[in-house]
Amino acid sequence: MRQKLICEFLGTLLLVATVVGSGIMAERLSGGNDAIALLGNTLATGAILYVLITIFGTISGAHFNPAVSVVMALKGDLKKNSLTPYICVQIIGGVCGTFLAHLMFETPILQLSENLRSGMFQYISEMVATFGLVLTILLGVRYKPDAVAMLVALYITAAYWFTASTSFANPAVTIARTLTNSFSGIHFGDTGYFILAQLLGSLLALGLFCVLAPSK
Repeated sequence: MRQKLICEFLGTLLLVATVVGSGIMAERLSGGNDAIALLGNTLATGAILYVLITIFGTISGAHFNPAVSVVMALKGDLKKNSLTPYICVQIIGGVCGTFLAHLMFETPILQLSENLRSGMFQYISEMVATFGLVLTILLGVRYKPDAVAMLVALYITAAYWFTASTSFANPAVTIARTLTNSFSGIHFGDTGYFILAQLLGSLLALGLFCVLAPSK
């Protein structure tokens, strides 16, 4: 368990540090062009996901995401008494990742985002993003386990662009991104709705998975 929790902490930390750090770098280099900034943010996130899932997947399952951990616990692939520790280290790791990105880019370590991401269509986007992510993981693990890292990386890369919310799809990452007033941030007032949509999307994915690929 100690090894698993270290992997979940470190993986979520590096994931968020990449999301926030690449967002800061993209914002500085894009000259105000949000499309270029989003492209830079997208490529970095997809790349780090492939690396992190590949190196940590066989140890902890490489969840880095409370929504994924909840689904795995309901599915029986994660022990129920491991769920709370997993979620705690994911959230703490995500927050530390934001602070690390700020430290590297010489910005104030503690910030609060002013980036509003409000509205029903944003929340629907998060439900769709998380639904697709969790379904990709579940079906990938069942039918193509060696390709899960690539499948997740490619899905998130695509979802950054086809969802209005730019696909947070992760409660721990959402919480961490409230603490950065940069390109990738989200206002605290929107966080609860995002997380609710993410959990709903993940449960819908689990329900569909049970229909498409019932347990033997």
